[in-house]
Amino acid sequence: MAELSPDLEWTRAAPPDATGPGPWIEIAFGEGEDGDAPVYLRETSAPDTVVTTNRRKWDAFVLGVQAGEFDHFVEGAPGPDDTAG
Repeated sequence: MAELSPDLEWTRAAPPDATGPGPWIEIAFGEGEDGDAPVYLRETSAPDTVVTTNRRKWDAFVLGVQAGEFDHFVEGAPGPDDTAG
């Protein structure tokens, strides 16, 4: 894997009131604004293991999360037929 820039700003995905080391997922955006700009993901318990994707794929993933496309992976989450409406 290529050397990561020490200037990356890692943002932790944790509830605001979270205490302790996690483990939490962290994300950092590489240089560039286009769809091929790198996006880095890591877990706080294994910070040397970094998954790399690009901005286009990250944006598609975020839209899917917001649309509930992955809710079936969460135990106890309502399914498509369980939502009130």
